[in-house]
Amino acid sequence: MLFIILVLITAIPAYLLGSVNGALIASKVLYRKDIRDYGSGNPGLTNFYRTFGKGGALIVVFIDVAKTIAPLIFGGWIFANFSELVPSFVWPFDTYFDEVFFGRTVASLFVVLGHCFPVFYKFMGGKGIMAIGAIVIVLDWRIALAAWGVFVLITILTRYVSLGSMIGSIAIAVSVIVFDIGGIPEFVVIALIVILVHIRHFPNIKRLVKGEESKLNLSRKKS
Repeated sequence: MLFIILVLITAIPAYLLGSVNGALIASKVLYRKDIRDYGSGNPGLTNFYRTFGKGGALIVVFIDVAKTIAPLIFGGWIFANFSELVPSFVWPFDTYFDEVFFGRTVASLFVVLGHCFPVFYKFMGGKGIMAIGAIVIVLDWRIALAAWGVFVLITILTRYVSLGSMIGSIAIAVSVIVFDIGGIPEFVVIALIVILVHIRHFPNIKRLVKGEESKLNLSRKKS
């Protein structure tokens, strides 16, 4: 019961903060406009930048990074300070249990869930990639290096951002195993995040298979 309470204390704020949308907040506060009424209609950083410019975009980045990092720090603190209250038999893998890392991975999962299915916006959100980009930096520098490195490499080689995002997310789970970070409970939570990323990218997967996915234009001039 205490374990469930700790998870809920970590998960609920993480989900609610994850549901916050920086682009919507910035567009309404700074410009008295709704970003969803402009450009592609997507309440994301790219559409905001194209519509309002880099000044407001920096605020969007700040909001989205802050809302992602704060729950992870809180989740790690909760489990680090209160997990000793939970009976030892609750942890089936207590030998390998890392309280701080587990708390942060639980928060990570629910932040991404909030980003993908925001309660404040009729559960219509993004794909969680920007959130994950900030999450890995907080989790462990080795995970961040692997995830960001694979993402950049695959994106440059193929010019498919979606493919880079999906393989980059897989690199998170692989790096946890390779670098022996955390234990089985943490790996299971991270695996759920990877699965969620691929579910959100299902339309992209279909377009990739058909050869219809849009490629990133790396040159300044349009071809």
